Amino acid sequence: MAMFKLPLNGGGAKFLTAAKAPLSGDVTQFFRLFTSNLVAVGSQFGLVNVNLGQSKAPEVEEEVLESVGSYGTQLGRIGDALAVLVTHFRPERPLTDDEKRSLERLRVMLDEIADIKVRHQRRAVRIPYDQTV
Repeated sequence: MAMFKLPLNGGGAKFLTAAKAPLSGDVTQFFRLFTSNLVAVGSQFGLVNVNLGQSKAPEVEEEVLESVGSYGTQLGRIGDALAVLVTHFRPERPLTDDEKRSLERLRVMLDEIADIKVRHQRRAVRIPYDQTV
């Protein structure tokens, strides 16, 4: 991961981290840059609105993003784990139509993500088609 140091607001320096998120190639994460410089102008930068939401523990969220992985990395790992769990899932009772539909929508979404990952030569986990019926 590359670190870039930029002078901001009175000569102080902020670090920008270049990282690869799943499905996207090189991205630069600089949310701290936006939050520190745009709060006074309502989180607006030109025509781009930045809404970082309200976190009850922003310092925890920031550390997780910096130390564990981006939201894309976290969601990718959760999706892979769900694919494994669904593949080995044996319900105790027959699933309702709504439950079957939910699992099928998950399988389709994870399949679409897997297709994109494969196009970018990334590892992809899939739920076999016969597992969601």
